[in-house]
Amino acid sequence: MSKYPVVSGREVIRALSKAGFVFTSQKGSHVKLKRKTPSEVRIVIVPLKADIKTGTLKSILRQAHISLEEFKRLLES
Repeated sequence: MSKYPVVSGREVIRALSKAGFVFTSQKGSHVKLKRKTPSEVRIVIVPLKADIKTGTLKSILRQAHISLEEFKRLLES
């Protein structure tokens, strides 16, 4: 059993928005989110699917520099 939650693309976008990411653009079923900090710019692409696969979710969180625990807290809030 995976410790990663089964979430939709919309749920991932909602959680990342709470972490400071903003919608930048959309091409087809993929949404681009961006977060600016004084030292860097983070860009993450999220597919709008009903269920995001575990490997895809791991990649999104790695690109966003968000831990699994922090992501789970963002989902709950």
